[in-house]
Amino acid sequence: MKKISFSSLILFESEDYIVINKPPYLSSLDDRHEAQNILDLARTYTPDPQLCHRLDKETSGCLVIAKNPVAYRNLAMQFENRKVDKVYHAVIEGIKEFDQELVDKNLAATTKGVAKVTKAGKPAQTIFHTLKTYYAHTLVQCKPITGRLHQIRVHLAFLKYPICGDTLYGGKPLYLSSLKRRFNLKKETEELPIMQRVSLHAFAISFLGVKGESISVESPYPKDFRVLTQQLEKSA
Repeated sequence: MKKISFSSLILFESEDYIVINKPPYLSSLDDRHEAQNILDLARTYTPDPQLCHRLDKETSGCLVIAKNPVAYRNLAMQFENRKVDKVYHAVIEGIKEFDQELVDKNLAATTKGVAKVTKAGKPAQTIFHTLKTYYAHTLVQCKPITGRLHQIRVHLAFLKYPICGDTLYGGKPLYLSSLKRRFNLKKETEELPIMQRVSLHAFAISFLGVKGESISVESPYPKDFRVLTQQLEKSA
């Protein structure tokens, strides 16, 4: 991965917080397999950054960084009291008209970092709403009330509408050849998925600043997610 300038990621900045558009494939915290991570990049920009939450390595979108301990504690309390509004967008397999549908299924994480629905797990709630339906896929708004491991991904898989590209939970990669009838691939060339990761993007986040001011930030789609939705639009 080429070197990234932290300032190029910034969507919003105040004296207390920075909200960035996290690129896919970049870890939030230290990763011994990666030369870069978000926290190290943040340290090149501000002296004492603290990540207020995390996104999966493959997930893109809004990520909040506190610039001082007071700001960190302020947002940590809001997360604990479920006062932070987070909105994700996902492309799922199949056509489904969600209408602010609440999924309330306990989740438990295994030692291998995989989550599953189980009565013995911790409470987990997600609200789903359909934004757009295509020929055989759906763009869904996902609002997690709780913050469990892989919560959105597991809840959608439980509903039998897995996220495209989420092979861990039953989703399949989406290829251009499946959308275009006259798609011709050169011989001896392996076709790659339109999006080579889980089709999930942290689209927006809202919370209160240290002085009680409302902070709401939206994150534009990265190139791969944008290309995916454009191709689905053409095939609708």
